[in-house]
Amino acid sequence: MLAGDILKKLRAVVGEDGLHDGLAERIAYSGDGTFQQRLPDAVVHPATTAQVSDILRIASQQYLPVVPRGSGTSLAGGPVPVAGGLVLNLARMNRIIEIDPTTSTATVEAGVINGDLQRAAEAYGLFYPPDPASLAQCTIGGNVACDAGGPRCLKYGVTKDYVLGMTVALMDGRILRLGGKLLKNATGYQLIQLFTGSEGTLGVVTEVILRLLPLPRARATAAALFPRLDAASRAVTGILSGGLLPATMELMDRVTLDAVESSAHLGLPREAEAMLIIEQDGFDAESVAKESEEIGRMCREFGAIQVDVAADAEGRARLWAARRAASGALGRIRPNKLGEDIVVPRDQIPEMVRRVGEIAARHDLVIAVFGHAGDGNLHPNILFDMREPGALARVERAAADILRAALELGGALSGEHGLGTLKREFLRDALGDDAVDVMLDIKRLFDPHNLLNPGKVFPTRPGADHTGFLTGLSAQG
Repeated sequence: MLAGDILKKLRAVVGEDGLHDGLAERIAYSGDGTFQQRLPDAVVHPATTAQVSDILRIASQQYLPVVPRGSGTSLAGGPVPVAGGLVLNLARMNRIIEIDPTTSTATVEAGVINGDLQRAAEAYGLFYPPDPASLAQCTIGGNVACDAGGPRCLKYGVTKDYVLGMTVALMDGRILRLGGKLLKNATGYQLIQLFTGSEGTLGVVTEVILRLLPLPRARATAAALFPRLDAASRAVTGILSGGLLPATMELMDRVTLDAVESSAHLGLPREAEAMLIIEQDGFDAESVAKESEEIGRMCREFGAIQVDVAADAEGRARLWAARRAASGALGRIRPNKLGEDIVVPRDQIPEMVRRVGEIAARHDLVIAVFGHAGDGNLHPNILFDMREPGALARVERAAADILRAALELGGALSGEHGLGTLKREFLRDALGDDAVDVMLDIKRLFDPHNLLNPGKVFPTRPGADHTGFLTGLSAQG
């Protein structure tokens, strides 16, 4: 619990209704989309950048940890207050300040929901491409913190490709205003790129200027069914090597398909081992249709037993409902899951899928695989029941094997979820000691007392000993 004088100072900044330190409120802000949970000492709800600055200045003076938070949809432990302190909830900062069609930009506060921005932009004939599966809940501030992606990032890129400017409050209370409505800006160090993907460990992003694109006029969405998962994986690399660039190429394995169909009853076939959802978009309906036909032909060449093109918007919505329901539907198989987020070079997708299957068998676990296969970003979901003795230890070993396999194949630990607490112990394996030491130097420059989202990104265990990296986190709950 915080001392009365600290609470008084914080209430002077945000008002009586802007600070909560009761047990119920603290529990509500203690976790995220993982199974981790730690109670903060209090939760503050700022409404302006100036209030964020004042809160950080008070926290810095009191050596009080601060954990920025959006909607809490993180799948890596990013907003879990592992060291207690303050949860800085930015949800009240949810204004879409401006959609500017003349510069094709949006200026938004950090608490704006991704899906709300999508709809606001489309009303102007514009388009914000990054579309995480949680777009109906996740915030732009959280997307910037994790450099979020989504299905459309194959063609359009991830969050960092759209951030033109931002306002950032530093731990000592200083406010930086970076960039602007500019498509090109080579002035000084590119601090915008440094803060994007920093997972709230360097500063608190309170406002963002985002690049928008013209809204495509035509879309064609197809579902290709494959009798074998490796055939679907080969089709991904084959289509992209053939000179076609779909907007999305999403992979769902049999475990995922069965779970989604059992949950949503969308009419998905159960005999296939894998399905690719492939969407083509553009400004000429005829060209889009022809490219979609060519993609379907190539899928059949790689062994697809069925290729169906959605006939209308309702059909498209049904296919995307299946994909976006994947993560939640897996709860029908086991009550708990660990959703991994790895990236491998596209030509290594078949090998990575094969290794995930071997890892599942070796540790006697069910692992569902889905994800953005077009850019090599896979989401192996390890399904388990935490109540079973030794289950979490087996999950931990399987997760470590998956991460190591991705690195061995020239991949990365994360494509869009960030490292948070779940992958921090593997950072030196991925980048090497020198790179991590440079990152720590940068962290110390912005946050010398390690108060801003502590316990995230950076390893906490010496050397290469990762034993207990997951079971230890569970014990914190």
